[in-house]
Amino acid sequence: MIMAELRIRKRHRLRKKEIDALAGEIFSQLGIETFTSNDTVDRAESGDYDVIFVNGEIEAIVFKGRAFLTLKGLLKYKPQRMFVTVDMGAVPYISNGADIMCPGIVEADPNIREGDLVWVRDVRNKVPIAIGKALMSSEEMLKRKPGKAVKTIHFVGDKLWKFSEE
Repeated sequence: MIMAELRIRKRHRLRKKEIDALAGEIFSQLGIETFTSNDTVDRAESGDYDVIFVNGEIEAIVFKGRAFLTLKGLLKYKPQRMFVTVDMGAVPYISNGADIMCPGIVEADPNIREGDLVWVRDVRNKVPIAIGKALMSSEEMLKRKPGKAVKTIHFVGDKLWKFSEE
């Protein structure tokens, strides 16, 4: 199955224990209840990360062994933790897959540590536009020094975003 160039391989249904573990990991990071073992949850391989289908929609990924919501999952569940807010000038670059640079950051969850998975939102609409891996703590991000703060993994308009539109 190839849609929007996202290759899905080895898709399989998860057991209750696996679903609870993934949902629990997302809860511990984002502080929100997501899918449960009452949902139909599948896991499949896809290049850089595994994707988690919840009732047929990709709502989460597993990146380097850690679960996190996709942009569609973030839009659905609306977490209030692990966010990085950028000014509107950064949005066009991020929408093209650019990493998040310190000078564009206007706000960040104080709990972010280097290596955490985070979601990026714009200052005006506060909606998710990317997810990535923090390259420094939120405290360092807000010092506005030059350099990368977040390595982008998934962004609006990428193959994962487009997957469910086709």
